Amino acid sequence: MSLLDAADLNALWLTVKLAGVVVVLLIGISTPLAWWLCRSRSAWRKPVAALITLPLILPPTVLGFYLLLAMGPEGPIGKFTAFLGLDTLAFSFSGLVVGSLFYSLPFVVQPIQNAMESMGKRPFEVAATLRAGPIDRFFTVLLPLCRSGFISAAILGFAHTLGEFGVVLMIGGNIPGETQVLSVLLYEHVEALDYGRAHRLAALMLLMSFTTMLVLQGLRRDGRSQKVLGF
Repeated sequence: MSLLDAADLNALWLTVKLAGVVVVLLIGISTPLAWWLCRSRSAWRKPVAALITLPLILPPTVLGFYLLLAMGPEGPIGKFTAFLGLDTLAFSFSGLVVGSLFYSLPFVVQPIQNAMESMGKRPFEVAATLRAGPIDRFFTVLLPLCRSGFISAAILGFAHTLGEFGVVLMIGGNIPGETQVLSVLLYEHVEALDYGRAHRLAALMLLMSFTTMLVLQGLRRDGRSQKVLGF
């Protein structure tokens, strides 16, 4: 008998797909956000930083509940999607993406922010004296010097999204092929007392998590990478 059946493989593919989409979007969102947090002197900086890190301590079900309300027909996001002629995001893959963006945001912003703070202002000032424009400085100065931070952010964001449960269950429910990710399917197996299938999925997720942390430990082989990771 195969270790994973069709339902398990579908959940695995959906989970990896969700994590991949979320990481790509989060890198794009987190880069300017981390830059602003590094450079801004605005009074809004600390409240925004606190809001970004809130998912680190907020119970996932609380975040999922409020996102579900926001995505519903009477919520602001739901009304906006209705205005655009789109279906509500609740109980859909798109809804999982939106919820995961909020839930995994601090795991992507913080490594990038740490890398930018470690870089300091001097490289940009030197590049400016050489008449390098903002775009040129971004690609030739910031990206190379902050590479470890971006790699760490991508790995942490991907891994954190893989292990989501409370948020995705609240927002997406348990729809096979649409919102049934690995953690939700594992919960379903446990509820059904099917511990054999639950063990296989749990072992798979444990292996994926261990591999992720092993890669992160590899990035810590020098002091600079360790500082970027912020651990």
